[in-house]
Amino acid sequence: MAIIHKKVWREYFEKIISGKKKLELRLADFEVNEGDTLFLGEWDKDKKEYTGRKVEVVATYILKTKDQTF
Repeated sequence: MAIIHKKVWREYFEKIISGKKKLELRLADFEVNEGDTLFLGEWDKDKKEYTGRKVEVVATYILKTKDQTF
């Protein structure tokens, strides 16, 4: 199982830690698999720096759309 560090904008971070946001959509610019641990750091996009708050989540489902036709 891999450990992956990612930035999360403040407004989304709040929803993640409150339990309201349980799904994260990302551009597939990194490898992730079910069971991988994601360390999400709260990112202030205006100051362009981390706030110091972090949360650890486990990827439970991965949806890849590369080979999908819409």
